[in-house]
Formats: sequence, C-alpha cells, structure tokens
Amino acid sequence: MDRRAGTRDVIPISDAPSAPTGVAPATRSAPAPVPRPSRPAGLGRVGVVLVSHSEELALAVRTLALSLARSEDPSPVAATGGSPDGLGTSAVLVAAAARRVDQGHGVAVLSDLDGAVSTVLALIADADEHGLPFPVRFADAPFVEGAVAAVATATAGGDLTAVLDAAEETFRQHKTGGPHM
Repeated sequence: MDRRAGTRDVIPISDAPSAPTGVAPATRSAPAPVPRPSRPAGLGRVGVVLVSHSEELALAVRTLALSLARSEDPSPVAATGGSPDGLGTSAVLVAAAARRVDQGHGVAVLSDLDGAVSTVLALIADADEHGLPFPVRFADAPFVEGAVAAVATATAGGDLTAVLDAAEETFRQHKTGGPHM
C-alpha cells in the first residue's frame, strides 16, 4: 500500500482483513439499512376517550377524528355517552372506556358539556377507586376540534403531554382566520 506523507492509510474494503475471500469487490455490497420502527405499530400509544351526553354524538366525533387521522393503524379511541336513563354521563362507562384504550402510555379524556366534564373530573379525582389506568388526564379543549387534534397526535405517536397540548391548543385557534373579536 502506498503511504504518502500527511495522509492516513486507507484500505479499500475489498482488502480489509475481515473481507470475505473469493468474492469480487464489485459483487460485494452492503445491504441497504432497513428502517425499523422503535415500537411495533399500534402498540404503546396514548389512548383517547370521548365523552358526550349522547352516545351518538360521541361515536360521530370518534368517526370524524379517526377519518381525519388518516391512518390504517390509529391510536385507540373510545366513545361513550349517555346513561342507563338516556342522555347524561355514566362514570362506569367512562371508566370502562379508559381501561379499553389503555396501552400503558396514558389516556386523554375529552368531554362535551359541563355535566360530562364534572363526571370526568370527579372520576379522575378518585382514579384508583374507580380502577382507572395511570395516568389519565382531562383535556380542557373544544370537543370536536380537540378530539381531532388529540387523535391525530396520539396516532402519530405523541406522548400524553403532546396529546393534551394538541387538544388544548385548539382553544386558541380562531375560526375566522384573524384576531378574535
């Protein structure tokens, strides 16, 4: 090998001691690196629970949020609403929904009206008593816009803080495109 002053020794890969023998340099190529996800798709994401006074409304918002997330492998999203008496909010149904979507990375809960908000906040305050997964957090956000942002962020792999921030950021987005009057 030719050594020149001021240069480092460079050994062609075909001459390296670890190179396979009997293979021409032109036919030896390293395989292209295969990108590997840091976790299997669909596992380890934040779950989202949508709570409404109306089961039909909760299901419709779930459908909208999932369709706008545009993923064949979305974050788990549960919709719950109503009570055994009809309209209202059932703490039992909310707790069951939170357990259903839990994948070990937290659950974000959004709700529509004051009664649902009160039920969710009371449920979270006594999370252990109600068997809620840990952590469960309430997103203080508009129901539809917050749900869309939360589901999109959770589907993209955002952590619980990112999901809550995305949902709550929708409060600051004005629908007129300009300053809110």
